[in-house]
Order: sequence, then structure tokens, then C-alpha cells
Amino acid sequence: MEKSNLKSWIPVDKNSDFPIQNLPFGIFSPPKEVIEKHDKEKDRLPRVGVAIGDWVLDLLELKKTGVFNALKFDTNVFAKSSLNDFIALGKKTTSAVRARISKLLEERNPELRDDEKTRKKVLHKMSDVQMLLPVEIGDYTDFYSSEQHAINVGSMFRDPANALLPNWKHLPVGYHGRASSIVVSGTDFHRPKGQMLQAAGSSGSGNSPSVIFGHTKQLDFELEVAFIVGKETKLGDSVSTKNAEEYIFGLVLFNDWSARDIQSWEYVPLGPFLAKNFCSSISPWVVTLDALEPFRIAGAKQEPKVLPYLEFEGEKNYDINLDVLLNDSVISKSNFKYLYWNMCQQLAHHTVNGCNIRIGDMMASGTISGPEPTSFGSMLELTWRGTKPIKLFDGTERKFINDNDSLTIRGYGEKDGIRIGFGEVKGKVLPAK
Repeated sequence: MEKSNLKSWIPVDKNSDFPIQNLPFGIFSPPKEVIEKHDKEKDRLPRVGVAIGDWVLDLLELKKTGVFNALKFDTNVFAKSSLNDFIALGKKTTSAVRARISKLLEERNPELRDDEKTRKKVLHKMSDVQMLLPVEIGDYTDFYSSEQHAINVGSMFRDPANALLPNWKHLPVGYHGRASSIVVSGTDFHRPKGQMLQAAGSSGSGNSPSVIFGHTKQLDFELEVAFIVGKETKLGDSVSTKNAEEYIFGLVLFNDWSARDIQSWEYVPLGPFLAKNFCSSISPWVVTLDALEPFRIAGAKQEPKVLPYLEFEGEKNYDINLDVLLNDSVISKSNFKYLYWNMCQQLAHHTVNGCNIRIGDMMASGTISGPEPTSFGSMLELTWRGTKPIKLFDGTERKFINDNDSLTIRGYGEKDGIRIGFGEVKGKVLPAK
């Protein structure tokens, strides 16, 4: 991360998630009037951008000025509908691009600052652009790495004295999810349908449970952070915890929408299926590990001692505040630091059997819950399976999420007067089709 006293000639509010020290990457479609005399449809083509304050820096237009020529890479990667080709250039190049942009935006550098004609072409108001899914996601894995969340769920559905299953503290539990239904923030979705029990403990004739089909009555969110794979491996290769960060390009906020009543009926013996694959939402800006460097923090002490391939050195957790709003009400304030299993351990475990990974693959943390009830990362926990409804600012109560409710997750770290954030991931629930 750049020094905390570094400033941009672009005005950036002190509470902005996107100061010059951040510079996250994303994919966007610019306004129709990008360049007045150009073909409008061509101007709307998706391209790579960088967030700075309330603006988006258009790297497709910026490359035409030659500012990246000295870096000697194919700048056509900026004319793509995903970051995958840019990420594939490797961290040495992508970090150099970010450093060049930082220098270009530094307050004392007149190079772009004093070039009004070029500024008008390469800078767009963030409110005027359409943000798109930042990467082409080949595979998606969801972990289960927050100890408090696992304890809460285990206490609800099993014996509280044995909330954690025997394997939980020996390996990062995870499952393979559905990549096709991951959507960018602002994408609305319909309430899902599926099988569920008519009522807890109800049964039909004989030993047959009373099973019904319909829309979920227990729609939930899951507060997560996901990392994007930035380097490929071959089938049979493994990634060590020591080298794992070389394979992580950056992070996004992640909401793994869940249908709890469908899940409780289907998950034995193979885990979630229809309860999770209908929609997951991510934030549009990918924040690099370079930008998050100041927020490293030690994680929880892991006992019993982990196997050698999961051992690691240094601080691998991150102090990132996570806020959840249901409509306009803050219902949870948590933190990314509450993970028991860190990203390096997750990636090492995922590949220890020789599973190959590809650029753009997404790996989510699993629900992040802190030690206090106000830091729980799902409605399931916040309302304790619907037995303790939460009250919103408008006076209404919720056990789970209603039709036409909007759920927003925000994330940011703060240190030395600098705030590095992710923006937000937001989704609205539409009635079932």
C-alpha cells in the first residue's frame, strides 16, 4: 500500500472507500456520451476501470495516451468484459500497472492533471457508469471457516456441547458451489422454490415425512468475503501456505443467499444444493492484496496443532470491518478477522489433493460471525432460527428476509487516517416466479 500521506489531484472524501492508496480494479460500461464524436455502441463496450474517489478511470481510453508503453504488455487486456486476461499478466505486471496509475494520479504530477482534453475522456462519474461482473468465474468454492458461525449452527441443529463436528478444527471444511448464478451488486433476484418439510417434526403416513414444494419461507443472507484466483496450476500440483498469496489476485465482498428451510431438508448427506445455488452476490471492485497489506492481523490460535501442510508463518488474517444493512437498518457489524481458517490455508487445503485452479476461480470464506450476537453473519443466527425477531428502523420485525427487502454489505479497513474499502454488495428480493 502507498504511504498514508499520498494524495491525489482528484478530490477524495476522507470517508471514501477509494483513495489513491486503494485503486481497485473492475469492469464497467461507460456512459453513452464517452467520446462525443465516436460510435455510441462501441463506446459502451465493457472495459477495465479503476476506482478513485467518486470516479472511474477508464483504462481502455487511458492506454491510448501511451502511459503504459514502458511496461511492455498487451494493453488490449483493457478492452475485455472480464479481468481474467489482465490478471493472467501476472502480479509483477498488474502491480506495476497499479503503481503507474498511482503515480499518474498523485497530486503533484501534472501529466494527466493538466491535460483537460484527456481527463474528459478517461474519467467518468461513478454514478454514470454500469458496473459489471469483474471476472469470468470458472469454479466457485464456499468454505465454512468462522468458528463462531459453526458453533452457532451446530448448537441450533445438534448438541450444543458438541457443536463442532470432529473434523472442523483439523481442516477447512468447504463445498463446491455454482458459478453461473453469481451476480454483481445491484442485481435483483426472485425468491427460490424447492422441497421442504411442512413443519418441523411433522410427518405423513407411517414414517414418511410431510414434504411440500413451494417458495422458501426462510430466505437468508450470509456475510462473506471471497478471493479471486490469480494464477493457474496444473492437475496434480499443490499450492503451499507459503506461496498461496502468489495465487490470490484480490478480494470482493460476497453474499451467499440461502434458503434455510430448503437446506435443512436437503443437506444430508451431501450438503447444500438448491438452498444455495440460486444466487450469490458480489461487489464489483476487486481490492488487491497490495492495498490490504496494512490490515494484516494474527488470527485465532489453532488448537489442536494443524497438519504440516496447513501450518503457516506470519499474519494471514485481515482487520476488515463488515457492516450489514437490511433495507436501511444496520443489523450486524462483524469483521473479516474472525476467520479461524485463513485464505492461505483454504487454498492449500483445496489443492493438496492435486486439484487444479484457474484464473478467475472464486473462493468464499463462509459466513463470518464474531463473538457477540450483534456480529453474527446471518439471519439464522441473528434471530436464532426465527425465535428472536429483529426490529428494523421502520418498526417492522424480521425473522428472515421478506419479498422486496434489500440487503447491503459494506466492508472497509481503517488505519493511519486512511480508509480502504470495497464499496458495497447489494441485492433485492423479488417475489417468487
